[in-house]
Amino acid sequence: MKALMCTRLGGPEDLSIETVADPVAGPGEALVRVRVAALNFFDTLIIAGKYQVKPELPFSPGGEACGVVEALGAGAEGFSVGDRVMVHLSHGTARERIAVPVARLARVPEAVSDAVAAGLSITYGTTLHALADRARIQPGETLVVLGASGGVGLAAVELGKLLGARVIACASSPEKLEIARTHGADDVIDYRATNLREELRRLTGERGVDVVYDAVGGDLAEPAMRALGWKGRFLVIGFAAGEIPKFPLNVIMLKGIDVQGVHWGAFVEREPAQHQTNQAQLLAWAAEGKLTVKVHGTYPLEAYAEALGILKRREATGKVILQIG
Repeated sequence: MKALMCTRLGGPEDLSIETVADPVAGPGEALVRVRVAALNFFDTLIIAGKYQVKPELPFSPGGEACGVVEALGAGAEGFSVGDRVMVHLSHGTARERIAVPVARLARVPEAVSDAVAAGLSITYGTTLHALADRARIQPGETLVVLGASGGVGLAAVELGKLLGARVIACASSPEKLEIARTHGADDVIDYRATNLREELRRLTGERGVDVVYDAVGGDLAEPAMRALGWKGRFLVIGFAAGEIPKFPLNVIMLKGIDVQGVHWGAFVEREPAQHQTNQAQLLAWAAEGKLTVKVHGTYPLEAYAEALGILKRREATGKVILQIG
């Protein structure tokens, strides 16, 4: 079978398409023929050796996919051959077939397309866990989304609205902000054209922001944190800007702020029942048309360097999909 392989750490240009042996489903596993795989910003970090997950070489990037079950290993329950499934892993989906524990699968409703299913599990799974399980956001609260036009940012905009929040989308250009607005943002801020903290204070008055969803880090984090109101929650999702911010603890103390880490991979391992509940809810919402899961573009497997380059340069507005089979 064909597989996109990382044989040495580096950039997209260091990857290659190789012919490798077909996997075999082991105990508790399903063999899935991959139709489409979704790429994320963290894939650019994994192949460079700069992510918290560091697979042994060689490996395939890609943490999400949609495909069809072709075989089941001993003791694999809950799925049948022919089921269309959503796959979520830390890496490994950018290949024609993959053997995966059935705990990492979810059955896809007919109303949900392959591309939507492939792009749903990690970005929307992370965001639902962040907003509902960690921040426990309530209807009427104010949610600020930094980097609101990317895959994870748009997930936060859509889910924030679905959970009843007032969403303030923040991004680096009017074009990106317009995308966020079409996905439900109530207010938008171009943080390259205005002072982020002052604009957030203007939009929320003396009350301040309730929740900040930050997948960017860098120099945007502190002004957003300072705009939080009493008992505000700051969700640490990731560091797409590259720099890990350092917060003044006195501000956190004086405002009673909670800084909450969101490590979705650890949540999946430690709280599998809640994770499965969240995945089922996301698929149900997608089937009902309540989630858009915007696709930036679908690329053939051979165009992997172009697809990963879009993510590396932070140009994606929505999900980046590889067509596998």
